[in-house]
Amino acid sequence: MVRVRGLRKSYGQHTVLDGIDLDVPEGGVTVLLGPSGSGKSTLLRCVNHLERPDAGFVEVGGEIVGHRHEGGRLHELRPRAVTRQRARIGMVFQQFNLFPHLTVLDNITEAPVAVRGIPRKQAAATALDLLRRVGLEGRAAAYPRQLSGGQQQRVAIARALAMEPQLMLFDEPTSALDPELVGEVLAVVRDLAVSGMTMIVVTHEIGFAREVADTVVFLDGGRIVESGPPGTVLTAPRHERARAFLSAVL
Repeated sequence: MVRVRGLRKSYGQHTVLDGIDLDVPEGGVTVLLGPSGSGKSTLLRCVNHLERPDAGFVEVGGEIVGHRHEGGRLHELRPRAVTRQRARIGMVFQQFNLFPHLTVLDNITEAPVAVRGIPRKQAAATALDLLRRVGLEGRAAAYPRQLSGGQQQRVAIARALAMEPQLMLFDEPTSALDPELVGEVLAVVRDLAVSGMTMIVVTHEIGFAREVADTVVFLDGGRIVESGPPGTVLTAPRHERARAFLSAVL
């Protein structure tokens, strides 16, 4: 489902990603671990082309994101074509980014109606089903300010799912939550994993990674220094930097 090759990204003299190669199979769950500044969030943002790579490419569902291949070279796509590709990739951020002036129902239906042209009645029916799926049945008429942080993040997940994505990206979805609210969001992500959704998750929740991930990838200094099944990476990491990180967070 996801193929990343030779991905590089710098900001001025600072190299954030330094030759990333990554594969995520359809239905697979890959968890990205690593210290702050290791490139995890930038990698996610390159996958859906919110950040433009300096070199290398990202392929999702057999299609290069943000570019087309022609004459042996990569050519940048027009913004409308990038938007079409991005609609197939759901992303949930650290902050919930809900529209404060819209109800929960309208937050979820806005993109399917505006981007995909789905009739509003059909989009509303899908939104209500998704709210039941994330445990928020009955909150369709509420505004974001009337919800807890965990509830807002679950709405954000429902909003991403409303676009029927091939791939879901989670950028530390629980980092902005009070500790007692973390579990309710992780439960939704866990259910998505069980349903077969392909996901890349940035998180520091090691127990969650151990339970849900098929592959754990450890980044440091913009490079992948360790990758493998959670039972191996989390219990017997080979790289010294991974061992030091895990000993600090476990």
